[in-house]
Amino acid sequence: MADSTLRTIEAPFVALGPSGVAIRTSIKGMSQRDREVLPLVGAHLGSLASADLKARCRAGTDHDGDQWAERKRALTVESSSRWAGSITKATHDQWGLARRAHLAHIQNLEVGVRTIAHRLSQPVGEKGTKRAPGGYRTKQEWFQKTRRLRVLEHRLERERSDREAGVVHVVRGGKRLARNRHNLEAARLTEYEWRRLWDAERWFLQADGESGKRFGNETIRVSSDGEVGIKLPGPLAYLANAPHGRYVLDGRIDFRHRGEEWADRVSTNRAVAYRIHLDVDRGRWYLTASWTIPPVRTVSLAVARANGLIGVDTNADHFASWRLDGHGNPMGGPRRFFYDLAGVATYRDAQVRHALTRLLHWARRKGVSIAIEDLDFGAEKTREKHGRRKRFRKLISGMPVAKLRSRLVSMAAELGISIVVVDPAYTSRWGVEHWQKPLSSKNRKTTRHDAAGVAIGRRALGHRVRRRTAPPPHDQSDCVGHRTAQAGHGTCGREESRPRIPGPRTRSVPLGAARTRVTSASITVRDAPAEQVWVQDSLLLTD
Repeated sequence: MADSTLRTIEAPFVALGPSGVAIRTSIKGMSQRDREVLPLVGAHLGSLASADLKARCRAGTDHDGDQWAERKRALTVESSSRWAGSITKATHDQWGLARRAHLAHIQNLEVGVRTIAHRLSQPVGEKGTKRAPGGYRTKQEWFQKTRRLRVLEHRLERERSDREAGVVHVVRGGKRLARNRHNLEAARLTEYEWRRLWDAERWFLQADGESGKRFGNETIRVSSDGEVGIKLPGPLAYLANAPHGRYVLDGRIDFRHRGEEWADRVSTNRAVAYRIHLDVDRGRWYLTASWTIPPVRTVSLAVARANGLIGVDTNADHFASWRLDGHGNPMGGPRRFFYDLAGVATYRDAQVRHALTRLLHWARRKGVSIAIEDLDFGAEKTREKHGRRKRFRKLISGMPVAKLRSRLVSMAAELGISIVVVDPAYTSRWGVEHWQKPLSSKNRKTTRHDAAGVAIGRRALGHRVRRRTAPPPHDQSDCVGHRTAQAGHGTCGREESRPRIPGPRTRSVPLGAARTRVTSASITVRDAPAEQVWVQDSLLLTD
């Protein structure tokens, strides 16, 4: 009988492919003149972007198209019409992102308030269940949580009022870097180093593409041979070294990844957006090119399941995967792809990328799809829910599930591998219950993560997670009825008695080989045929 307390499990689906491409390369061979001009242009446009963002935040939800046009006209005087369009669009995107993040913060506060209120309503020392937490352990903890509840309620009321008024809080350059200014010793930065980072993050050197224009972008123009030219703002036109107020860099670029695809777009004057930024730690300038692509056509779920697939369980330090055939049976042994999420963001991203590369190459060799969970830890990181479990909160906070899924989908699309997304409910719990012990042996130790990978794969294939149910009551046969997880009569490979196959039973004799001798008669009278006649011969005479 099904447990009514279990939540509904959503059906699996094939993930959509990427809709855009972004590639990056360093600008090589830059002269000292280039290193002086780019900061001047970035700082000037960055100040305009800061002022425009301030005006957009002041308008709030009352902003309309007329105000947008007015902002753009004001920026055009200090830059150009195309630079003004890029700045206003970037401002709009940044305001929208802050608005969505504000809503997520409010939802997080609501979860915390509900959790604390529930636990305060329970008696002190009341044990919780898997479905709901219990009361607090001591009276002192109960008292401290009453104070925290008042703090969270005050924050929630303030954030709700800000959202109704359309107020958002945005820091160009990043809130973390802004706070480091007051904690330079903890950030291991000097004031000069911090100032360089702060200025570089607030520069604005990005421009949207425009189809039909030369090389797909009039503001930041990159030719097919790697020449980079920038349309200078009006006040900086005296820095031009090319006609029409343009500055052409001495440095050149060369895209090694997707270079042919980029060159094809540039040569046909299709839109390409560019962004130039400085890596302060390395002292290198980089150029990022991006463009949209038609949505990748995904195969149907039946096609993705045809040859079986690889179930992947995402963990804090590795991917636990297991290959399954089309019937949901594990094949071979588990495989684990490890990565390290400690360190800076670039190192973590490289670790995840390398682990995904090994996983995808294995899937391509086997010619199968990949099944992953649709993870979202947005509401699972609160200290109110997990309490003293700081290690667990740090664990799930450090898992980049959203970035991991988007990177996996984009990398799989390049290799032609389908990604099947399944509901993550109970996969770890049921994998341990039904698969960990049967798949373990003296020579192979199956972990709970490996078993979860099998459960994910079976759910993606449309099978139940459990291997088989217990037989009906009374005996081990099916006299009461078929097992609930038993295949039907028409299913190939179902559980049944072995069919009668004529011919020899030994492997040394082919199936179609004829017998070499006649079957001998039985050696007992009881087993002899009824029509056989028995004759008693006389004894032989001997000398």
